[in-house]
Amino acid sequence: MSDTPLIVDVITIFPSMLDGFLKESMLALAVKRGAVQFRVVNLRDFTYDVHRTTDARPYGGGPGMVMKPEPIFEAVESVLTPESDVILMTPQGRRFSQPIAEELSARKHLIFVCGHYEGVDERVREHLATQEISIGDYVLTNGVLPATVVIDAVVRLLPGTLGAEGATLDESFAENGGLEYPQYTRPSEYRGMQVPEVLRSGHHAEIGEWRKEMAERRTQERRPDLLERKEN
Repeated sequence: MSDTPLIVDVITIFPSMLDGFLKESMLALAVKRGAVQFRVVNLRDFTYDVHRTTDARPYGGGPGMVMKPEPIFEAVESVLTPESDVILMTPQGRRFSQPIAEELSARKHLIFVCGHYEGVDERVREHLATQEISIGDYVLTNGVLPATVVIDAVVRLLPGTLGAEGATLDESFAENGGLEYPQYTRPSEYRGMQVPEVLRSGHHAEIGEWRKEMAERRTQERRPDLLERKEN
């Protein structure tokens, strides 16, 4: 485990959405083990009017509201360091994937900017964000939910987080680029459904071959695009 934890800042106008997420399960354990440090930044703390306004109508007209640049710039600058990676969560960003999760897990400081309403002022995208990430081709009500997906995928890769070394090596989308093989546990028979005999044999070479074959078959059936991408 690294002597210095990954620092993750999340900038949002809805900080309470993160309360349960960051304090449960693997993420809470990662904090306890010193792998990561979370800080939630309330964007409204960087507003100066009585209504703590963070949005305004778009120039040129149109529906909805747009997040103002001033609070976002000041919020990011309050935690910014030379090692910071400022990530804007937006449907227009590059599609999130396991390789991106691995890339981010090697960083020292991640700042997630969570947009809301119709998005953020373009100046944030052009002059503040170092990268933009999308978790899929759909639109959500705010950027906190996508940020939590990315955070979970990144933090579980940090050394010591999952406890066992190599725990993430054979997962779907890992180094081999395909889907993971089927997993079974006790009991060996349930309602007439049996665990494959090879997994109960104790023959590690045969188990390895079976897992490889099943992973390739599952990938071919469910995500052939992954095999095509690997070949290219």
